[in-house]
Amino acid sequence: MTRNLFPTDEPAAVGAEAEVASTANERVYRIGEVCRLTGTKAFVLRYWETEFPMLAPHKSPKGHRLYRREDVDMVFEIKRLLYEQGFTIAGARRHLESQGRADGAPEPAATASTAPILPAGSSAARKMLVDLSEELRAILTLLESG
Repeated sequence: MTRNLFPTDEPAAVGAEAEVASTANERVYRIGEVCRLTGTKAFVLRYWETEFPMLAPHKSPKGHRLYRREDVDMVFEIKRLLYEQGFTIAGARRHLESQGRADGAPEPAATASTAPILPAGSSAARKMLVDLSEELRAILTLLESG
């Protein structure tokens, strides 16, 4: 079930952003609009841009982030992997890269019952803990600097 979360009756953009939108003939969204559509905070989106190379919104001449529909779809996919599927940031990045999901189309969801349970002493469990530790350090750094 797909619901249309993209407003269609709003003007595409103003000023320099209108030029970018008119040349591409597609709707662009500013970071605040993407935050409202996806239910995320702006600092989270900016952080995800540094962690996920496939999430790279264009920038206007003034430096404003201009997200295309594909970028917004990618934000939804990243959010689903992180919050619903329980992936780490590194794991979600690897998953998206291995699936070639640069277009943002959602993959079939894996249920908790099909997720592998890792033995406590396994190298996969250790790798997962190291990834989690790195992500927590990155979050702590963001919180301390912001």
